[in-house]
Amino acid sequence: MSDQDKKFKRLFLFTGLGLVGIFILIQLIPVSRENPAVTQEFQWNSAETEALAREACFDCHSNETVWPWYSYVAPVSWRIAGHVNDGRRRLNFSEWDQPNEDADEIIKAITSGEMPLRDYLLMHPEARLTEEGTQALVDGLEQTLANDPPVERQGRPPRRD
Repeated sequence: MSDQDKKFKRLFLFTGLGLVGIFILIQLIPVSRENPAVTQEFQWNSAETEALAREACFDCHSNETVWPWYSYVAPVSWRIAGHVNDGRRRLNFSEWDQPNEDADEIIKAITSGEMPLRDYLLMHPEARLTEEGTQALVDGLEQTLANDPPVERQGRPPRRD
């Protein structure tokens, strides 16, 4: 084995050990994966609408998140926690007594295909609703939101219906 090959082998070994060390160290960075208490539940129009929302929306838009094993492995854990925190901030079915997205925005996000997120669907194929399921969810949410509208955010201009 030439000196060049030995240097390359040593560089490869130290680089690999360094990457493994970094991977181990980043596991020590804390990530919040808590499910706060439910303060006020959304008043669903039907059990079907609730079941569809639980299947496609609840992991990011409620305080009832199911944290899979890979949500405990950095750096994936950072991305998942970020998605959940952002989702809860925008719309939280478990905190209906707090400001949430406007009803029109909720429906638009579903019908445009923006929600559920594509990377969520990769790991949760059961959240991919059929066209009929999506339409049933939209119809059910429209009825539910008409009867139990979200608390408006401060600073938002009043809605004109």
